[in-house]
Amino acid sequence: MAKKARRSSALKTIALIAHDGKKADLIGFVKDHLNVFKSFNLIATATTGGHLLAAGLNPKRKLSGPYGGDAQIAAEVATGKCHAVIFLRDPLGMHPHDPDISMLLRICEVHDVPLATNLSTAKLILKGLQRL
Repeated sequence: MAKKARRSSALKTIALIAHDGKKADLIGFVKDHLNVFKSFNLIATATTGGHLLAAGLNPKRKLSGPYGGDAQIAAEVATGKCHAVIFLRDPLGMHPHDPDISMLLRICEVHDVPLATNLSTAKLILKGLQRL
């Protein structure tokens, strides 16, 4: 007999990350959907988290991406504590922590966790999570 899927009453957790060249885009997106984001637990890398604080949210802040923040968020995904990741990446920039970025993206794929790397996909993920 197949188990029925249950809706969890616990708040879902979304990770918010943005490279420096995309932070303004992420913060604009968050401000446009502020009431929606307030209904989720949020985690973020350090600098992005600081911008989110200024925007009126209170994410649990991890280390800065280059210092292990991406890896910390990957651990949250791998352990089932993070339900979606919005990571606005700068596809044209070089990043010293590319191995950590690749690992985070791979962990999202392995664990079937929604991952947005651009605003269009972020909007879709946010709409989908609102329906859960």
